[in-house]
Amino acid sequence: MHALRAGDAAKPLKMRKYLAEFLGTFAMVFCGTGAIVINEESNGAITHLGIAITFGLIVMVMIYALGSISGAHFNPAVTLAFHISGTFERKEVLPYAFSQLIGAIVASGLLRFLFPANTMLGATMPAGSEWQAFIFEFLLSFFLMLVIIHVARGSKEQGMFAGLAIGATVLLEALFAGPICGASMNPWRSLAPALVSNHTEHIWIYLTAPFFGAALAVLIYKFLSTPD
Repeated sequence: MHALRAGDAAKPLKMRKYLAEFLGTFAMVFCGTGAIVINEESNGAITHLGIAITFGLIVMVMIYALGSISGAHFNPAVTLAFHISGTFERKEVLPYAFSQLIGAIVASGLLRFLFPANTMLGATMPAGSEWQAFIFEFLLSFFLMLVIIHVARGSKEQGMFAGLAIGATVLLEALFAGPICGASMNPWRSLAPALVSNHTEHIWIYLTAPFFGAALAVLIYKFLSTPD
C-alpha cells in the first residue's frame, strides 16, 4: 500500500514536469518562429537582429520561469544528452520529448491559424548546401550543449546565471548563423513548422545534427571535467 501511495503521489509531479516542457517549448516556438513570421508579414520590421534577440530572450525567460519544475530542456537533443551524461533517467526521455513535440506543434498550428497566408511559418531552410547547414547545426548544438551542461552541473552561483548564459548563447548563434542554416539547434523547433507548413524538404539536417552535436558536447565535457 505504501508503494502504491508513493507511486500515485509521483504522478502529479511528473505531469507538472511534462506540462512545463510543453509550455516552455510552446513559448519558444511561438515567439521565436512567430518573430520570423511577423518579420515577413511586416516587411522586415523586426529584422534579423530582432529575431535572434527574440529567440534568446524567450529561452532565457522560460528557463527562469520553468527550470525549477522540469529542468527547462525544451529540446529533445538536450534531453537525450542529459541522459547520456548520466543525470537524466532513461524512462523520462520519451515523455519529455513527446511533451516538447506537442508544444512545438501546437505553437506552429496557432501561428498557421493567425497567419494563414504565410507559407513557411518560420521553417528552417539551408541557404547553401545541405552539408554546410548540417555542419553548422552540428557545431551550434555542440556549443549550446557545452554551455548548458556546464551551468546545469556547476555551482549554485552558476545555476543562477543559467538562463542568461543559455539565452545569450542562443542569441549569439542565431545572430551569426541564422542566415546560413536557420540556427535551429532543436529538432522539434524545425519539425513543427515544417509539418504544419508542409515544407519538410531538408528536414533530415535538423532532425540529426542537433542530436550528434549535443551528444558530443557531453562526451567532451566529461573528458574535460574528469580528474587526471
